[in-house]
Amino acid sequence: MTDPTVSDLLCFDLYSTSRQMTAAYRPILDEHHLTYPQYLVLLALWERDGQSVKDLAARLHLDYGTLSPLVKRLEAHGRVVRARNPADERSTLVTLTEEGAALRPLAARIYAHGAEILDMSEADLVTLRRLVGTVRERLSAAAGA
Repeated sequence: MTDPTVSDLLCFDLYSTSRQMTAAYRPILDEHHLTYPQYLVLLALWERDGQSVKDLAARLHLDYGTLSPLVKRLEAHGRVVRARNPADERSTLVTLTEEGAALRPLAARIYAHGAEILDMSEADLVTLRRLVGTVRERLSAAAGA
């Protein structure tokens, strides 16, 4: 077998595609002074507000060291608040503020923008997400995560 080239690598395809998708969303996110990872935190909270940092980290496949600064920055900008969980003082809950909740229409706008750029059928998008999800799950399993 010959040595693989960049164009042979699935990891490169995923990496470069992720960068391009993030760049496509950047103009919309910049209007709201958000980064893509901050947007993902808000998106997870729009799905279910009042999550623990641990649950958010699991939902977004992030470690605590990556998630914590994102949440702190969102809190500094008035989009979320952090508070000790009254049921478990060791746990911190993250809750949307009115300002954070008011940004929820951003999710539909970004989704529509991505769908417009990709110009793929809903069935193809579902298949693509399923395949990428399978890759992510297998990599997590191989890493013992």
